[in-house]
Order: sequence, then structure tokens, then C-alpha cells
Amino acid sequence: MVLDELAAPHGAVLVVGVGASRGLGAAIARRFAAGGYPVAIAGRSEDKLAAMLAELEASGATAAAISGDAALAKDAARFVEAAGRLAPLAVAVHNAGGNRPSPFLQVSAEDYEQHWREHALGGFHLAQAALPALLARGGGSLIFTGASGSLRGSARFAPFAAAKAAVRNTAQSIAREFGPQGIHVGHVVIDGGIEGDRLLSRVPGLKSERGLDGLLDPDAIADAYWTLHHQHRSAWTLELALRPWSEKF
Repeated sequence: MVLDELAAPHGAVLVVGVGASRGLGAAIARRFAAGGYPVAIAGRSEDKLAAMLAELEASGATAAAISGDAALAKDAARFVEAAGRLAPLAVAVHNAGGNRPSPFLQVSAEDYEQHWREHALGGFHLAQAALPALLARGGGSLIFTGASGSLRGSARFAPFAAAKAAVRNTAQSIAREFGPQGIHVGHVVIDGGIEGDRLLSRVPGLKSERGLDGLLDPDAIADAYWTLHHQHRSAWTLELALRPWSEKF
């Protein structure tokens, strides 16, 4: 399969970790749907998935929604199968998992493990389910959402940072094994707060505090995922760091 065929909008896109409409997962789904791709969205909230599916279909997109937990191998397989019913899988995005900051001495072993399950194990299961489908198509993209914690462990973020670092290294390993087989693996470091429902519901005044464009716009982030998938294979990006212009780093 030639590169122009791989870039053509006839493969399906699977986005795992879709919640509220004003969120990164939803923004990625909208971006690829606007580009003509059929999109399968997956997450744990049936109500949020139903609302997002209705939004996509109202825009004229071909879409499907599947609820489940990506940290379970059987659910990751169901997500990939559902996307494959729309069209051969072209893109799989792992965007699932949360962050629950806590003083280290108050972190339970259960919560530490749950962070690992949501991020690292979920990414592992999605990759194992998606790669055979991408290989069967002749190529495609596998993209993981990272965070500041992928690169450094901030105070009170030990479980999250450990889990995100695991995702980053898993992505690097997969890229080195499957890049030569035509699979573009990308790891996107979101180095700052996302201007979405999840963050702003917890910290309502943060948008005003950060000022104009002081938080990452979900739609602007989604453009980066679109660009990653459409890069020429002679110049693939493995890791891309995104942060607001005013963010310190």
C-alpha cells in the first residue's frame, strides 16, 4: 500500500477515552470525522458516549460508540472490532485514564495500581488489539496521549507519573519494533492544563487565572494528532510535546 493510500480517508479511527464533548478525546474524534474518517469512540460513560455519538452523527459523520474499560483485554478487543466494522482500522488513539493527586504517604497500593491499570495496562491492551488490524491494513497510526508526568514526577503525582512514564517507554518500544513494518507510533506529551470540562469543573477559576490561551485548547491538540497521522514516513515524529505559549517548563 502506498503512502497516498494510507493517508486517504477510508480507514476507521478508534479513539479510546472519550468523555465530555469539551474534552480531548471528543476533539480528536471530531477532527478525524471532519476529515472524512469513520470514527469509533470508546469510554466508560455510556451517557457521555451517547451524547458524543449524537453530535458526530448530526455533523454527518459515520460513527459508532462502545462502552467498556480499556484496561481489560476483552474490552480493548471489542473496541477494535467495532472500529473495524466501520472500515479497516487506520488510527488507534489511547487517551484513557485520570489523575488523582495525593501526598505520597497517603497513596494506597490500590490507587497506585489503578493508575497503572488505566494508563499503562490500558495502553498495552489497546496496542495488542490494534496492531494486528493495522498490520493487516498495511500500515496506520497508533497514538498515545502523554502528560507532563511522562517526563517528570511532580510532588503528589507519584502514581500518575509512574503510569505515564510506563506508557511513554511502551510507545518507544512499539515504535522501534513496528515502525519498520509501516506503523507510525506517536506519543503526545500534553505539558499543561487542558481547557476542558474535566479540569475546569475541578478548578472553575483556572481559565481566568491563566489568561488568554493559557490552557491548551482541545481542538488545537486534536490538530496535532491529525498531523501525526498524515506525516510522510520519511519524517515521522515519535514524541511531540504541546504546551501553552505562556506555560513555564
